[in-house]
Amino acid sequence: MDSEPPPDVNNIFSAEKLLQKLGVGGLDNIAKTEEEKKILIDKLIEIQVACVCEALQQSGNIKRLAAFLWTLPCHDNSLMNNESVLKARAEVCFNEGNYAEVYRILSSRNYSPNSHAKLQQIWLKSHYIEAEKARGRPLGAVDKYRIRRKYPLPATIWDGEETSYCFKEKSRNRLRDWYAQNKYPSPHDKRQLAETTGLTLTQVSNWFKNR
Repeated sequence: MDSEPPPDVNNIFSAEKLLQKLGVGGLDNIAKTEEEKKILIDKLIEIQVACVCEALQQSGNIKRLAAFLWTLPCHDNSLMNNESVLKARAEVCFNEGNYAEVYRILSSRNYSPNSHAKLQQIWLKSHYIEAEKARGRPLGAVDKYRIRRKYPLPATIWDGEETSYCFKEKSRNRLRDWYAQNKYPSPHDKRQLAETTGLTLTQVSNWFKNR
């Protein structure tokens, strides 16, 4: 049972202490007016909130991630439109089965390329699950292919490069080149491949497992 409370956005950090750690002194050293101070503090809060979202996603603790997102001020457009916050919201909605909101979030803005692989998986898995529920049976390879054709990846999470089962051709070629030299990469090798191909560690591991 997860008894640890979620981080509180109001107590994430002290702006003064963070600036001191960065070696720039206090707020008065870099912000002369109250308006400048507010803008700076808001930006620091946004950065710290993004870090918390990323950390909770990487930990896989979706329950704490969802609880943390509930503490965020929904009226703060800059914060709510932050890429890390939106990715966290998409993952929480996916786990809660709110697929309509998943599609809305993933189509709402352009995401950075290093986020595409994971977001593409969420997009496709959401459609697969909905189709399985509607049909009352697991999907086969042909079913999934037809769903990918019916619900193509939005341009917000896809750079237009041809993909095969969410693998870009250049990523697939990189894996093939490695496989030709070493069929059994170490965990360290797999992490390196994940970084260079833009795939997740799980995707890289599964690719080699299925060869």
